Amino acid sequence: MKIDHIALYVNDLDGAKHFFETYFQAAANEGYHNVKTGFRSYFLSFTSGSRLEIMTKPELTDSGNLLDRFGYAHIAFSAGSREAVDNLTARLHADGYPVFSGPRVTGDGYYESCILGFEGNLIEITE
Repeated sequence: MKIDHIALYVNDLDGAKHFFETYFQAAANEGYHNVKTGFRSYFLSFTSGSRLEIMTKPELTDSGNLLDRFGYAHIAFSAGSREAVDNLTARLHADGYPVFSGPRVTGDGYYESCILGFEGNLIEITE
């Protein structure tokens, strides 16, 4: 069994698409739009074969603090090396995305950084 995809609601669908294409080499499909409900989505594919569905709909609301809530905590991307983690973290930081932690070696031995990405979603970058 494998996970087919993870889905993420966003307010700015095209902005999220651009973010993942720019920093994580995602390739988007042509998109989907249900004109009756206003729901829109893109499937983003990554070279590893994993996919992320980004979605939006008119009635979305902000449920509060994104870091202290139940549910999914973060999305993790493997950059391939410590140098790649450092470089991508620096690039994201220079482009205005806050670095939440790292780059560092965690207590369980991972080399990672965590940034607050598009719309405040926590993204972990590992080697």
